[in-house]
Amino acid sequence: MLDETAKGVFTIAVTPFLPDGALDLDSVDRMVDFYAEKGATGLTILGMMGEAGKLSAAESEAVVKRVVARTDLPVVVGVSAPGFAPMQTLAAEAMAAGAAGVMVAPHHTLKTDGQIIGYYHSVAEVLGDAPFVLQDFPLVTGVVVPVEVILKIVEDCPTCVMLKHEDWPGLDKISALRAASEGGARRISILCGNGGLYLTEEMLRGADGAMTGFAYPEMMADVVSEMQVGDVARARDIFDAYLPLVRYESQPGIGLAIRKHTLARRGAIAHPTVRKPGPGLSAAAETEVAALVERQERRLAQLG
Repeated sequence: MLDETAKGVFTIAVTPFLPDGALDLDSVDRMVDFYAEKGATGLTILGMMGEAGKLSAAESEAVVKRVVARTDLPVVVGVSAPGFAPMQTLAAEAMAAGAAGVMVAPHHTLKTDGQIIGYYHSVAEVLGDAPFVLQDFPLVTGVVVPVEVILKIVEDCPTCVMLKHEDWPGLDKISALRAASEGGARRISILCGNGGLYLTEEMLRGADGAMTGFAYPEMMADVVSEMQVGDVARARDIFDAYLPLVRYESQPGIGLAIRKHTLARRGAIAHPTVRKPGPGLSAAAETEVAALVERQERRLAQLG
């Protein structure tokens, strides 16, 4: 079961599709194996970049069961939904299948601190004993969750064991949460997203690792590993080699298509299909990715 000690790299998994948009369950197996081989310590599925909103309930259940059956790594399942009934159903199915926990983002209608706290009280009640991750991603949800609100949720809801930190800018938020823990607040795991753009700084501020889906998960695994042993310079050198592609993949609207194209190029999935509605990549974009990968490989070779 997921708990407050979780650390490392929980890779945000894409959802593979065939060219016609149907689920590609064979690629799910390939993808899970790929992530494990590249250093993931956990997987997060059915997140925003996993196209969860484009799946039927039956498809979501099929993906959960396939992933959990394929790996011994802890699996976190995104169960965010407009209402509590589908959230509860998917969470129960996921935990019964062997998931380690679930992840819930705040609903976009929440406007006040009190509403956010009340929402997560209800989330904890609905989920029962299932440990959950609070996904703090205001750039997408439109919901700003202040430090004081996170601390109140953590205090009131023992099953909240992790923060997926994706606030931007948000480094000071990590520092404030860690300072509060040193002052007696319950310490929870903090794993960070945003494609890994700020991973080295986030680790220095007290994050426990990454929960994001950059197409080179070994970058995050290596950076986190070096940071954990205190070799900050080496971690930064590794990060710098990948940064141009991290930046390119972080383009709003097209980032998932870039990620899937790169994963298909690496053999992790069979097809780069983004389920409709969603963009593909132009020939020019594919050429740009190839150039960035070639540059990245040269810089990594120089590092040794």
